[in-house]
Amino acid sequence: MSDLLAIVDCTHTVEELLVEIVRGHADRVTLLVEEEDSTADWQTDDSPRGRVLRERVNALLAAIEARTGAVIVGLVASREQLRGWRFDRIVGGAAPLVAW
Repeated sequence: MSDLLAIVDCTHTVEELLVEIVRGHADRVTLLVEEEDSTADWQTDDSPRGRVLRERVNALLAAIEARTGAVIVGLVASREQLRGWRFDRIVGGAAPLVAW
């Protein structure tokens, strides 16, 4: 089994991130949605920006399942929620994920 962490942020398009995920040949994928404004709760934000982000995440989830056959393990909103998790590969994101 191969576990992959995909970091969704403003640095990659959905298609660019999907190409990296496909290349990773993961069996299981966890999405980390990182926002520039860490005070905003994108899951409940009803602003145009919040709606666009949710649509982007939903499109990515559907594309991952359709194009890779991988199982979506989870969707997290902060790196803190990943404390103790291990991944075989990390894709996306502007900064490297620090191991804890």
